[in-house]
Amino acid sequence: MKVYNTLTRQKEELKTITPDEVKIYACGPTVYNFIHIGNARPIVVFDVLRRYLEYRGQKVTFVQNFTDVDDKIIQKANEEQVSASDISERYIKEYQQDAQGLNVRPATIHPKVTENMKSIISIVKTLVEKGFAYQVNGDVYFKTKQFKDYGKLSHMPLEDLEAGARIATGDIKEDPMDFALWKAAKPGEPSWGSPWGKGRPGWHIECSAMSRSMLGETIDIHCGGQDLIFPHHENEIAQSEAASGVTFSNYWMHNGYIKVDNHKMSKSLNNFFTVREVAQQFGYEPIRFMMLQAHYRSPINYSLEVIEQCQAALTRLYHCKETLQRAKAVAKSGELTQEQKQSLEEYRQKFIQAMDDDLNTADAIAYVFELVREMNTAIASEVPASLEYIVFAENLFLELTSVLGLLYQEKQQEIPQEILDLVQQRIDARKQKDFAKADAIRDEILKLGYEVRETRQGTQVQKI
Repeated sequence: MKVYNTLTRQKEELKTITPDEVKIYACGPTVYNFIHIGNARPIVVFDVLRRYLEYRGQKVTFVQNFTDVDDKIIQKANEEQVSASDISERYIKEYQQDAQGLNVRPATIHPKVTENMKSIISIVKTLVEKGFAYQVNGDVYFKTKQFKDYGKLSHMPLEDLEAGARIATGDIKEDPMDFALWKAAKPGEPSWGSPWGKGRPGWHIECSAMSRSMLGETIDIHCGGQDLIFPHHENEIAQSEAASGVTFSNYWMHNGYIKVDNHKMSKSLNNFFTVREVAQQFGYEPIRFMMLQAHYRSPINYSLEVIEQCQAALTRLYHCKETLQRAKAVAKSGELTQEQKQSLEEYRQKFIQAMDDDLNTADAIAYVFELVREMNTAIASEVPASLEYIVFAENLFLELTSVLGLLYQEKQQEIPQEILDLVQQRIDARKQKDFAKADAIRDEILKLGYEVRETRQGTQVQKI
């Protein structure tokens, strides 16, 4: 498998530190509110990365943190006059509900910042001792210019980064580029004891400490949204490698942005949508499909038209699944020819080829739909497909959609007994060759909002 490494700006063959094992760290949410559709993209994309690696026989240790202490959490807690932990625990539960709705599997480990203070303080202490950090009035800052490779992930020269940095009035940093590792306690904020007095960690140090604690000093893949490349991931590299003296992560994967109606998502533009809001209108699965129908590094434009197209695409997949199940119920045993088997197997190979090429879910989904067309043609042909063909095709179809985490919501469409009774009356009328009565019953069913059809697999009824 090849992945695009943000660090080198090229596709590289994925070579893991330990054969048949992949260690992945993904930056998780700051839990102070519901996640928005932009947050959903890395969550879904890297869930598929994990699923695919496991599908290919790899053991994956997947760590995704919860940032449960942060300025935004503290601000919301003060507004509601509750503790910061009340806010963070509330929104961790809300995140879990949305993640489950999106069919995102729980991480192997979900560390929290508040549960890892010892490891955070330890790495800050190491940086101070090595001369990469300094403390002023209880704050501790990282000396950016002390780390010679600073800027290697964002590929921005230090002078360009400096041009965008400013020292605010009263700032006590030695250099505008320096960033906080530890912040001295302020009244009304949660704090922890440290060698520099009571305080709490800066944002960037959290992930370095939790990644090292859970996965070791060097990991295989670090991933997250494109917006995290600078400064968050750049700072993670600097502080991690300064402390350990070894490479922090061998591969860096970043997903592209999401726009709304071709505009940047913003509350001020009134185009800011949470996953929960979109799911209430369209369901969770179309959101997941939307995140995968484009290559993960490409930008996505969210619009009503796009989400409706995703709904329609999923309907086609579900319809294929139902067709296979009905066909299987009435199919006769027969031979699965070598030619048929080879033709179906080619879709698996094309799917793998696409996914091996930097997790190209867009092409992978296209091959799934090509498979759907071939199966539908075989089932609808004058010589119906054999049971052996249908079983093989169905297993392949479910195998590939499972790698993408799709088709996880069975349609809970209860057909009212009144409709079922009318359908049976129509079947009886057709058996008695009373086609006029059968047509009248069909029209009555139609008026009640249901459609009845005759297929090779028998009589079918569905809501219009």
